[in-house]
Amino acid sequence: MSSMTIFIILVCIIALLFLAINLIFAPHNPYQEKYSIFECGFHSFLGQNRTQFGVKFFIFALVYLLLDLEILLTFPFAVSGYVNNIYGLIITLGFIIIITIGFIYELGKSALKIDSRQTITMTKFNSSSTVEFVSRI
Repeated sequence: MSSMTIFIILVCIIALLFLAINLIFAPHNPYQEKYSIFECGFHSFLGQNRTQFGVKFFIFALVYLLLDLEILLTFPFAVSGYVNNIYGLIITLGFIIIITIGFIYELGKSALKIDSRQTITMTKFNSSSTVEFVSRI
């Protein structure tokens, strides 16, 4: 049996194992909205509006895609480390620096900040401070 056959069998076993673990331990809480049909062309009625999609999550997906692309483009440099010279190192470091500057710019503009649904309040009890998490529902 070749190593590729063993690898395919191992991947199938792991996938079935994860599926079985999910079916056993995942919570099953059915309710009416899960079973209702939802399509984009229909309007909601009786105040059953769904929440709007936050653009912040789309920005996170784009940042993830950009950093994933960075890994994909720097991987050939890492693999061919013996044949690269100082020119390849400078090009790769320049690319990483440009991506890092863009990421720092996004952090500076607070583009990656998502508003929390929890508020933190500080209360004092007999000279000791505790943190209370109050969730808004």
